[in-house]
Amino acid sequence: MTTPNSGSPHSANARQLLQDLQDKFPVMRDCRPLAIGIDKQLLARLPDVDRKHLRIALGIHTHSLRYLKALEKAQVRLDLEGNPAGEVTPEQRVYAGGLVKERLERQAAQRRAQREADALARQHAEKLGRLVEKFGRLK
Repeated sequence: MTTPNSGSPHSANARQLLQDLQDKFPVMRDCRPLAIGIDKQLLARLPDVDRKHLRIALGIHTHSLRYLKALEKAQVRLDLEGNPAGEVTPEQRVYAGGLVKERLERQAAQRRAQREADALARQHAEKLGRLVEKFGRLK
């Protein structure tokens, strides 16, 4: 699972395209499980869309935590109009659940590491403050 570099022009265009798709299609805005091959449906409906940007946009969308959580609980995939267009298999639900768990654990570990780094920085700042105070008294 790779996320495009947010500084690249493709990523910026893809993010704008994703926003446009979410504005146009409620099934995307609501993060409902999409039909397999939805990219082909989108390209048929929006022929001027750049294929590369569309694939990046769909990757961003389908790897979002919100989408994965929805997929984990869903039974049915939907087409652009919100009509049933296939099932979400138990294997797909388990896979999505595993990604959700992994992502949440990674985020928790990052928050822990940030708290520890902040605490260490405060300790160093306090020590530095005491040294500066002590040095000031020596003058």
